[in-house]
This record gives sequence, structure tokens and C-alpha cells, in this order.
Amino acid sequence: MSRIILHKELFEYDSNLRKDFPVVCGVDEAGRGPLAGDVYAAAVVLNDSILIDYLNDSKKLSESRREKLYDEIIEKADAYCIATASVAEIDSLNILQATMLAMKRAVAGLGVKPDLALIDGNRTPQLDCESRFVIKGDANSASIAAASVLAKVSRDRYMKQLAVKYPQYGFDKHSGYPTKLHYEMIEQHGISEVHRKSFKLKK
Repeated sequence: MSRIILHKELFEYDSNLRKDFPVVCGVDEAGRGPLAGDVYAAAVVLNDSILIDYLNDSKKLSESRREKLYDEIIEKADAYCIATASVAEIDSLNILQATMLAMKRAVAGLGVKPDLALIDGNRTPQLDCESRFVIKGDANSASIAAASVLAKVSRDRYMKQLAVKYPQYGFDKHSGYPTKLHYEMIEQHGISEVHRKSFKLKK
């Protein structure tokens, strides 16, 4: 028999909130730190009957596990939306405001209005519903953890697409993050249209 791993405390956190806020959505982002590519955000609405084995902070999961959870979350969620803010928006607004914009788009795209939005981190975007930030939310709330998986998988897939279009930068190896290899590729090939000009692109 295979071992089932259910992080019950994540689901209990959301369930307790639903006593006062029947529709709770979790919101998380992926891609604030990289030097290239769009920033992604996801919003997910679960309910008390939904339990997802292995669901946890996406950073604690293997890529193969995240991919499996991605499909299960989409199948089981009451509502979900994955949204982005572009490189141009990052450069014109700054990365914090662009991230807030992506989160706002994700919540607006749910198709249902949440009674409460739980935002991973220490800030909240301006939303048409009550919102709360949750420090390390993806390790505390099931809906935020689900959003973290959708955002992370979606952005990783996007960066693999960019790796095909711009093979010289090795985006499939570092996902655009400021690694030694990435800086070397920028030094060798210059800056592409998908690099964030407002970031420090040279060491």
C-alpha cells in the first residue's frame, strides 16, 4: 500500500476561516526574483470537502510532484485562475507593483467573488473583497499552497518555452534567476527582449 501524505493543518487553517468567510481564495506568485520573463500569480478556491494528498509549499515539492498536483488542483478546485504581468509592466511599474497587478488579475479572473482572499507574503493588492496577508502562507494555508503550485508550474513551463525561443540563455536550467550561468550568458549574448531592464543584469 502506498503511503498517503496529507498535511491536515493546511486544510484546517482554511476550514476555520470559512466559518466566517464561506468563499476563501488563496493567492501566490512565482517569478519575482528572476532577471527575465513575466511574473505569474494564481488564485485558488477550495472547499471543506476537498483534500489533496501531498499538497504543500511548492518549493518543498519535486518538479514531478508539482506537475501531478497541478492537474489535481485544477480538477478539484471550485475555481482557479492563473494570471501574469509582463516584462514591460515589471519595468514600468516595478516588480512589487507588477506582482500585485498579477495577483489582482488572478482574483478577478476566478469567476466567483471571494469573501476573503489570503495573500502569501506581507502585502496585499487592492481587491474588491476583504484580504489578508499570511507570512509563509504557502506553508500554512491549503488554498495558498494550491495557488503556489499553479503559479510555479505555469511559470516553469513558460520559461521552458522561452528556452526554445532563446536557447543561448539556458532558461531551462535557471528559469531566469540570477545564477552565475545566467550572468555569463548575458555577458556573452547581451540582453534579450524578455530580460527585465529595470533589474541589475550585469554583475
